[in-house]
Amino acid sequence: MKKTLAAAMTAFALVGVGVLGTSADAAYELSPEVKTATPALLEASQMGVRTYVNPDAAMQAKPNKDAIVVMSFGTTFKDTRAKTIDATVNEIKAQHPNTKVVTAFTSHIIIDRIKAKEGITYPTPEEALTQLKNEGYTRVALASLDIIPGMEYNYKTTVYNQYKHNFKKATIGTPLMYWMGQEDQRDDIVDMLKAYSTQFPQQTAKDAVLIMAHGTPDPSNAYYAVIQDRIDSMGLKNVYIYSVEGSPRLENVIPQLKAKGINHVTLMPMMMVAGDHANNDMAGDEPDSHKSQLEAAGFKVDTYIHGMGENQKIRDIFAAHADEAWQALQAENK
Repeated sequence: MKKTLAAAMTAFALVGVGVLGTSADAAYELSPEVKTATPALLEASQMGVRTYVNPDAAMQAKPNKDAIVVMSFGTTFKDTRAKTIDATVNEIKAQHPNTKVVTAFTSHIIIDRIKAKEGITYPTPEEALTQLKNEGYTRVALASLDIIPGMEYNYKTTVYNQYKHNFKKATIGTPLMYWMGQEDQRDDIVDMLKAYSTQFPQQTAKDAVLIMAHGTPDPSNAYYAVIQDRIDSMGLKNVYIYSVEGSPRLENVIPQLKAKGINHVTLMPMMMVAGDHANNDMAGDEPDSHKSQLEAAGFKVDTYIHGMGENQKIRDIFAAHADEAWQALQAENK
């Protein structure tokens, strides 16, 4: 077992990890000493920006016709969609002129409701990739508007794995936060907080900012603990993260606020859009909303109902991560 584990651990080598937006190779690859890697090991070693080159000779003989698919959960809140998702997609389009860019939503409920209310049809990622194949596109770069690599991002990477064989080359980029600064990797969480904190209000010792995350049953919920660690190490005073559906919860944070003598808090969503969670769970007037719970606990509460996608610096990071997938698509096949 020890020899097997040691062999597996030495099979990976870190390569080409650069600062934000400068490297399309932010990934691991197998050591050249590994001569007989199985398909499972090869797939497991794909981290960061993932690339698939179709081995079929007939497929490779086809001319390059490239497209980008930007994948998001979506939202039925039209105004915030325009300011966040649409604004980010437009930035990606501006950076890749003369390239077909498709917006795909993963939520079937949201897709159906938008179609019924607005007459707009958003494809699922599967539908988008099928349509691109039918239109003769041969290479595709997938971009994610997810915040962390949780269940939603896992869904997108599964779509990538299932549909990549339909193209001569396919790539998929990373969400807003992926790398954590381990070994020589960049720290996406620090980059996010530098951008995100530009929208924080001015604070006194009696004020706090509470960042509302979504939460997930996926082990990636641990990202929130890392985010809190970076908040503290960066010296962002009286800033706490909590989640709607994961851990930590609001009730875990309230005792910390009281212990510091804080009497005023600003609630702020760490979500791409300011949708149902921001408007209702966080800022609603119902007794179980986060605002109402905090007011009942004696705090004065302000709410910042703006999605992260309204922040230009956050959009810049998403666009840079999309460009990493694009640059990997353009890179010479190895």
